[in-house]
Amino acid sequence: MFKGLILQKNDDGTTHASFQDIEASRLPAGDVEIQIAYSTLNYKDALAITGKGPVVRHWPMVPGIDLAGIVLNSSDASFEPGTAVLVNGHGMGEMHWGGLAEKARVPAAWLTKLPQALSNRDAMAIGTAGYTAMLSVLALHRQGIHPDSGPILVTGANGGVGSFAIALLARRGYHVVASTGRTDKANRLQLLGAKEIIDRQSLGEKGKPLQKELWAGAIDSVGSHTLANVCAQMRYGGVVTACGLAQGLDFQATVAPFILRGVALIGIDSVYAPKALRDEAWQCLAKETDPAMLSTISAEIPLNQTIEAAQDLLAGKITGRVLVKVGA
Repeated sequence: MFKGLILQKNDDGTTHASFQDIEASRLPAGDVEIQIAYSTLNYKDALAITGKGPVVRHWPMVPGIDLAGIVLNSSDASFEPGTAVLVNGHGMGEMHWGGLAEKARVPAAWLTKLPQALSNRDAMAIGTAGYTAMLSVLALHRQGIHPDSGPILVTGANGGVGSFAIALLARRGYHVVASTGRTDKANRLQLLGAKEIIDRQSLGEKGKPLQKELWAGAIDSVGSHTLANVCAQMRYGGVVTACGLAQGLDFQATVAPFILRGVALIGIDSVYAPKALRDEAWQCLAKETDPAMLSTISAEIPLNQTIEAAQDLLAGKITGRVLVKVGA
């Protein structure tokens, strides 16, 4: 038996979340069984737990889109018992039981060996948010956007992805401008490395197809009108990475920035990114993440507080990362 958070679908279609003792025989199929040490609470997890978004596709479900822990049993020789591993994405918490429980069983192909420089706690303080931010930073670099290219805008700056994006870009020498609706947190963003802070209201409403050229690059986790305005404000040859939809799934833009200014819009997929790219991102995170910064952008809670924390996250009451201590 092990403890975990189980989501069940009620007869009326609503979601019921509860902590239960779970039989190990109920774990889904997979090559590797993991004793989970830490997980996280992401925006997608909060939608699943509260039932406010159509995240879960199979019921019942253990939420949690990422985890870090130690291999208990494995039928794959690449991951012997005792190996420290982490998992991000691959439909965990949606189609496959995820990390908000004391144990998990997953296919070996989903696993990433934990870089030596990181502990289980560090890996989940980084989590999918930090991993997604690094994928975005790497995409900007591959597209030729370097520190001397010009200012980089980060939207949703006080969120998990935004916080990490600021810190990672600043560490690489970029001039980072942070967009946030919580300007009272400006000191926090400056400590992370932001050189300028702007109010998200200037980006959140429908704007003109082409606007003043401001940014050499941008990392957007907001979507909707914000993403459209960011594209309209890019300098010639600018690059935007899109990795979130906090404002909405819609994208009401024109082709003007792309055909008149040569702007590139790059989608960032953290769920099914190929193994080579995953490994590159995590190795970069191990080298470039400041351990002191992790405590600045994350708060730790026990597993039994995740339901309340999910509600607070969706209500905008939480800043930065939510680290979930699962194991003893």
